[in-house]
Amino acid sequence: MPQRGFTVRALGEIAIRCVDFDAMVAFYRDVIGLEPMNDPENGNIVFFRIAEGFAGHTAVLALFRHDIEGAGNTRAGTEPPASGPGSSLHHLALSLPWEEQNAVIAWYEMLEREYHVETFSWVGWRGVFTKDPDGNSVELVAKEP
Repeated sequence: MPQRGFTVRALGEIAIRCVDFDAMVAFYRDVIGLEPMNDPENGNIVFFRIAEGFAGHTAVLALFRHDIEGAGNTRAGTEPPASGPGSSLHHLALSLPWEEQNAVIAWYEMLEREYHVETFSWVGWRGVFTKDPDGNSVELVAKEP
């Protein structure tokens, strides 16, 4: 087999085509606590900083209105995309320290958000899951120390 010549080092961006753009922006900013990198009131595309990333490219969550075209020749759609179980997105996992997971649970309880906790003993991870406004599963995951 020929040598590929490159190795992926990090996740650069996750982009979601939103059913309810404004509600999704509010959720990822106000509930999850991600910091917008551009004006969240622009009504079309919002980029949220996840982490430093790799080689100068910030790790980003991008939210797009479903009816506008995006990078990579991504076509706009006239109908909102399927979400939840009808979507090809299984879930989105964001990492945080183990010692902050109890704060996540307390935050969700204060907001009266539905959530559940799953432990993945085979790899030593624990995830706190909730749903975003479009019905996508969002996991805040940590490695057990």
